Amino acid sequence: MPPKSMTGFASRRGGNESHNWVWEIRSVNGRGLDLRLRLPDWVEGLEAAIRTELGRRFQRGNISLTLKLAREAGGAEAFRIDPDALAAALAALARTEAAARDAGLSLRPASAAEVLALRGVTEGGTGDEDTTPLRAALLADFASLADDLAAMRAAEGAALADIIAAQIDAIAALTAAASAEAEARRPRMAETLRENLNRVLDNTEGVDEARLTQELALIAVKADVAEEIDRLTAHVAAARGLLAQDGPVGRKLDFLTQEFNREANTLCAKAQAAALTRIGLDLKHAIDQMREQIQNVE
Repeated sequence: MPPKSMTGFASRRGGNESHNWVWEIRSVNGRGLDLRLRLPDWVEGLEAAIRTELGRRFQRGNISLTLKLAREAGGAEAFRIDPDALAAALAALARTEAAARDAGLSLRPASAAEVLALRGVTEGGTGDEDTTPLRAALLADFASLADDLAAMRAAEGAALADIIAAQIDAIAALTAAASAEAEARRPRMAETLRENLNRVLDNTEGVDEARLTQELALIAVKADVAEEIDRLTAHVAAARGLLAQDGPVGRKLDFLTQEFNREANTLCAKAQAAALTRIGLDLKHAIDQMREQIQNVE
């Protein structure tokens, strides 16, 4: 299974003999799972059940869920409007509209159904109502909504996987090019090292030979990029392996891009050749592009 994206949207309309409702759910990137729910609090147990279901289905992402719930007209005799709560709600709406006008903004007028759905407006006559059947109907409909969101995140994830796989291939090709360039520069580096050695030996009267040997070895190590290329090759294999895994891999891939970037930086620092430096910079660019895409992976 390809990785899943953290980006998605779904909406549904539903209803039963007493109520009708509209769901909207959105998901964007997040470090963990952050749930922001706007649900009617008078439906007992609804929020707890939905939080549990979302936690079971999704591991990461900032998820916002809104439920607009209103009674069917035929069920009007089953509840009473609380006059005080209605007056307070209308006054609050009027103040909001006035503030918006003062700020030069234009708001869409609230519908009667939306006003009735405001907290407390219709609770006065429903305090002793058994909301168990309504909760069951809402949860059954919510399951389909969650399926829709999961399907969109999966589709987005499949598209991301293709993009990231192509970026990994580009990094692998650049790593191979760096290896070839490092091998091609080996004779030049050996000649440079010999010239430096001869220059040092011409001016080493009284110099500690052991210290001289250490310094020359250090110069050779600083110019050798074989270890960085080996690690880049290993990171490519690890990234491909993660991309093929089932389940959340976004955090692991993000960590891996940091390791990619560390090796690319060291490669540039050790390059001592224009061609190898260009490859190192291209590597950094490809790694940054991959990291941008990985931020969307669950």
